Amino acid sequence: MNKKFFIVTYGCQMNKHDSEKIAGLLLSCGYKWAKDINDADIVVFNTCCVRKSAEDRLFGVVGSLKSLKEKKKELIIAVGGCVAQKEGVNLQKILPHVDVVFGTHNIASLPNLIEKAKNKKVVCEILRAPRDELKIFPIERKNLVRTWVSISTGCNNFCSYCIVPYVRGREMSRPFEDIVFEVEKLADEGFLEITLLGQNVNSYGRDIYNKLRFAELLKRLNKIEGIKRIRFISSHPRDFNNDVILALAEREKVCEHVHLPIQAGSDNVLKAMGRGYTKESYLNLVEEIYEIVPSCSITTDIMVGFPGEKEEDFLDTLDVVKQAKFDNAFTFIYSPREGTKAAEMKNQITDEVKMDRFNRLLEVQNRNSLKCNLSFVGDEVEVLVEGLSKKNGDVLTGRTRTNKVINFLGRPSLINKLVRVKIKEARSWSLKGELV
Repeated sequence: MNKKFFIVTYGCQMNKHDSEKIAGLLLSCGYKWAKDINDADIVVFNTCCVRKSAEDRLFGVVGSLKSLKEKKKELIIAVGGCVAQKEGVNLQKILPHVDVVFGTHNIASLPNLIEKAKNKKVVCEILRAPRDELKIFPIERKNLVRTWVSISTGCNNFCSYCIVPYVRGREMSRPFEDIVFEVEKLADEGFLEITLLGQNVNSYGRDIYNKLRFAELLKRLNKIEGIKRIRFISSHPRDFNNDVILALAEREKVCEHVHLPIQAGSDNVLKAMGRGYTKESYLNLVEEIYEIVPSCSITTDIMVGFPGEKEEDFLDTLDVVKQAKFDNAFTFIYSPREGTKAAEMKNQITDEVKMDRFNRLLEVQNRNSLKCNLSFVGDEVEVLVEGLSKKNGDVLTGRTRTNKVINFLGRPSLINKLVRVKIKEARSWSLKGELV
């Protein structure tokens, strides 16, 4: 079999990890990588629908392949992931040249669906309950020393703006022993850094063990020889307990970085979002993290323009940004997602107001980020070298334990190694250093 495939991925780390599973599965079935879309016999789109912009981009790119498919009659186009889960057979009505539609729970079925499509059958398979995600797939990992490890899938929170529970399903934790086994195997293969993935890693274990076991998992993985760094994403403030903070403080391999989405700083907006915490409880948690782990870097997600958000609500958000002193923030403008409660709310915010608040938020956070980075000038830090800078082939780029990007002059032979770097210069989004 000489058929070649190409994968286009949209969305979060979970989607990128799913694409590694798709690639591993297709390679194990005898398919080969294509160098680009035009060279492929099978094009797989792994999609995201958290924000409308990602969904619109997908429709535009897939739509543009219609002419290629007319020239290349045997080309098979498959669309999976969150958009496929949400749209189902309707996707093939919107894009009739798509041959295969498979949902977030159907990755294992993809090779069989492709075989059906080869026989000129248009196929769609959407499971409504999780089945495949917890299986151990043949994974084609793109990096040789850093990788993702899924510890759970799905979400039980049903925030009013979020479509994830509807397309990823209810939360399901992987068995504790399976995760340990996978990480031990990765250590044997030479991996140095793992990032534990879940829609809410802090609630790991509640569904199958009737108790939270995330801190316990961190402590167990910390004992595995060969692994040098352990990261995790994402955390829900409501379930982030003291045991996890202590694991950050006491386990030397658990990196001092927490991504803790606040979304909004107003109690009124947080309640409408269904987040389950208040401005005060969030800031108390941040204070506790800084107290127990003074060197911890905290990043966040912030949304502006949620339905009903008043100016005073937005000012509460700015106040949290100032008090929490986030190292970085991923900022978004609210966009309605069909099927969520927030999309049905009548008090939607105008685009003009959203953009004004978004720009004001960026201004405050950019100052915070620069001030934070300036405080590191003169420090010597451990860096895992990730590769060459995109702007300068003589410059290496990597990340500190606190997840800060740092650029410095060095030999390509240092890529994928841990080195010491002294920080010489700071910018809002990165650091510049000198190899020690």
